[in-house]
Amino acid sequence: MASTPQTPPLSGLARALVQAGRLKESEAETLAQQAQAAKLSLIEQLIASQKMSARDAARFISETFGYPMLDLAAFDEAHIPIDAIDRKLIATHRVIPLNRRGNRLSVAIADPTNLRALDEIRFQTGLTVDPIVVEQNKLAPWVTKHSESASEALKNLTNDDLNLDFLDEETESKVDEQAGQEIDDAPVVKFIQKILLDAINDGASDIHFEPYEKNYRIRFRVDGILREVASPPLAIKEKIASRIKVISKLNIAEKRVPQDGRMRLVLSKSRAIDFRVSTLPTLQGEKIVLRILDPTSATLGIEALGYEPEQQAALMDAVSRPYGMVLVTGPTGSGKTVSLYTCLNILNKDGVNISTAEDPAEINLPGVNQVNVDDRAGLTFPVALKAFLRQDPDIIMVGEIRDIETAEIAIKAAQTGHMVLSTLHTNDAPQTLTRLMNMGVPTFNIASSILLITAQRLARRLCTCKQPISVPEQALLDAGFKAAEIDGSWTLYGPGSCDRCKGSGYKGRVGIYQVMPVSEAMQRLIMSGATALDLAKQAKEEGVKDLRESGLRKVRQGLTSLDEVLSTTNI
Repeated sequence: MASTPQTPPLSGLARALVQAGRLKESEAETLAQQAQAAKLSLIEQLIASQKMSARDAARFISETFGYPMLDLAAFDEAHIPIDAIDRKLIATHRVIPLNRRGNRLSVAIADPTNLRALDEIRFQTGLTVDPIVVEQNKLAPWVTKHSESASEALKNLTNDDLNLDFLDEETESKVDEQAGQEIDDAPVVKFIQKILLDAINDGASDIHFEPYEKNYRIRFRVDGILREVASPPLAIKEKIASRIKVISKLNIAEKRVPQDGRMRLVLSKSRAIDFRVSTLPTLQGEKIVLRILDPTSATLGIEALGYEPEQQAALMDAVSRPYGMVLVTGPTGSGKTVSLYTCLNILNKDGVNISTAEDPAEINLPGVNQVNVDDRAGLTFPVALKAFLRQDPDIIMVGEIRDIETAEIAIKAAQTGHMVLSTLHTNDAPQTLTRLMNMGVPTFNIASSILLITAQRLARRLCTCKQPISVPEQALLDAGFKAAEIDGSWTLYGPGSCDRCKGSGYKGRVGIYQVMPVSEAMQRLIMSGATALDLAKQAKEEGVKDLRESGLRKVRQGLTSLDEVLSTTNI
């Protein structure tokens, strides 16, 4: 006869919730069982089951047990004494050290009734531990960020688990042959997982796994700049490649041609990160690049992207029209996709039918019909667009207008009662119009369909450690500032250096935009075959700020540095 799973005893928090009438005893027992099965803490299960919000739970615990409560959002993460507690304890017990004074250590914890956690911290540190109640959803990202780093996982991997630092060619070839059978090697799995977590926590956009003749390096692209983060033993390059290819559903036996795939890392019940995987055969092995596709970037809201108020108003006015075309332009990596997804998120309502054709779809949006184009299968942008028009669409998004056929179908859709969003690779907004003319699109079609064009760049955002600097007035004039603007009413900042930005002086990026509505005067110029210079002159007369002017405005606001704007808008 099968034994029934034993119900875990009610913890201090569960008993308190029952005594306060917030939960029935049966509900508390069920939650405890579910938490045990899912390997979660009781408070994580309580919030996941929506019995209480994270804030309500924190307030209840603080009031019931008499512990102080703190809002982590108001606490400066740069000041935490992270080395005060072993990283494994941070990950195991979901705690963060906040402050050390003498022999007392304040720790942030969601459930201070977890006496085992407090005892282990007290034993490991030799300090008196003062628990401070925080909201579990605000604590979780800090714990993930400050858990064991990839460099520590690599140290464990090379010293304890695998002795592959010095392999002869015969042994290395055997590792190559057996890679497919050894891909579940726990240390390699752990190392790759830590690399992915570190990349997410560092805000990286891409991860590069690069084999060379005598070394193997891993680099993150953070804020547009590549930097090396790890150098594992060259002998395990096949293990790393095979593991990534297996979880991306790629052919591990095929190493002669490039492959593309996708994989997902589940961080919690409410958050998962997708990775677009690309392999490339090189002389020394397969180079693998992972593009991090964080769905939260599409839900930031238009306010977080960096549009100035008048630019945001013009963009929102254009995309809220019932029909027409809005184009987003800029080089690769300038944030065009995030801008388009943000607009789609705003338009994504129950009463509209949205279809997108992308190469490939980077972020999954519930409620949006997303199609991956596949040239080899015959599913091209024009084919997808023609199919969309038979599917009763309201809004269509085309990943990129690459040829005259795609352009003509998209413009036809815009002229026949559909809102069309798309991208082009041009330097600024006026050049986009002449690019379409050069592709062969008739000028009357361009003038009658395009509502607005936005060109954009991403500049690195100054960290909070930014420092005031002085620059000669002539240099400011040469950069594009007007004499009236150099009046001493604002401060020019340059990069500083701190742990938060790892000494770079920059943390995150901010958008620089040129938002150009297509006015009636501009339509007449387009019909007459005007050049990009004529269109740019007309836009300036209408008050449209070019990329350099928008960038200089960000400098005046103290968001980025003058050097960064000069290099980003050097067009």
